[in-house]
Amino acid sequence: MTTAALTILNTIEPIAKLSEGRKQELADLCFVEKVSKGVNPLRMNVTHAKQAVYLIKGDLELRFAKNSKVLLRGDAPAAKHPINSDQNLVDCIAITDVEILRIDNDLLDIMMTWDQLSTDEEALKNLHHKSGDKEPNRTPVEWMRDTGVFSVAKLQSGVFSKVPVANIEAMFQRMERISTVAGQVVIQQGAVGDYYYLIEHGSLLVSRADGVNAPSILVAELKEGDAFGEEALVSDNKRNATVTMKTDGQLLRLNKHDFVALLKEPMLTQVSREVAEAKVADGAVWVDVRLPSEYQYEHIEGAVNLPLKEIRQMMSGLDRAKPYIVYCQTGRRSSAAAFILVQNGFDAVVLKCHK
Repeated sequence: MTTAALTILNTIEPIAKLSEGRKQELADLCFVEKVSKGVNPLRMNVTHAKQAVYLIKGDLELRFAKNSKVLLRGDAPAAKHPINSDQNLVDCIAITDVEILRIDNDLLDIMMTWDQLSTDEEALKNLHHKSGDKEPNRTPVEWMRDTGVFSVAKLQSGVFSKVPVANIEAMFQRMERISTVAGQVVIQQGAVGDYYYLIEHGSLLVSRADGVNAPSILVAELKEGDAFGEEALVSDNKRNATVTMKTDGQLLRLNKHDFVALLKEPMLTQVSREVAEAKVADGAVWVDVRLPSEYQYEHIEGAVNLPLKEIRQMMSGLDRAKPYIVYCQTGRRSSAAAFILVQNGFDAVVLKCHK
């Protein structure tokens, strides 16, 4: 199913714009469902927010408010976008047998946000580099694109799900690069947790003793690109294993104090649709930070399109005298974008999303 799913993902928006690694992840997490003629394919999708549903094959009749109807065919350009992206859609009926693709909206939005942040090479170039390194160091962008270290599962429900996306850049800027030698103990079982680590070069051994006088047992081997020690950043539990360098290497580490500080939600203001519209009436400007393909298909009237991944380059064209109402589909990308705007002296607030 993965190969077939990848073929489909390369043709639908905004998923086609994801990096290959993220599309590979998504291909393993989505599925194609067959729906019989006469059935509403959105019957299991109670709200618009839970899933993005795409028509892959067959014909659908879309019914909108004020009794308007539209025929949607699986090979039509409009089928590249989610069936349920239009908030005015009230019903949907298969007029032939159809095939649809369902994707969790929150999962997709996490991927889109992380992927767009990881394409901003200029914003993430300030990671400290150790002079005299014999091997090239991985850039923050390369780390962020590593789906082994930052898999969508970790971004959705792991430690990093608690880090506001607006703080990811700061996380990499605060990391320290250290050189290590074979045999060096990086983490000692029973010690107080202090750092989160990423392995840039080298390999490490993880061992655990089940009692005070019990022998240590090898439980895992970590390699370049792996991460460890994250539990200590969000709890006061002691280390439950010893981690020792198997080879010489280089690690990136982030201390617990910095990580805890980065867990705090950025100081952003969220406003309701009613308040936002009042601000726009007084001169504020809507800013849509989704991809152009999403913006072109559907957006708030009068909104300007500043994709998150390009916002640093495009914000020079904004009028600093005007306030801005930033929005996306879920509030994740818009929060990151508004944080960047506020950092650069703009008056920006986030449109509150109803999830």
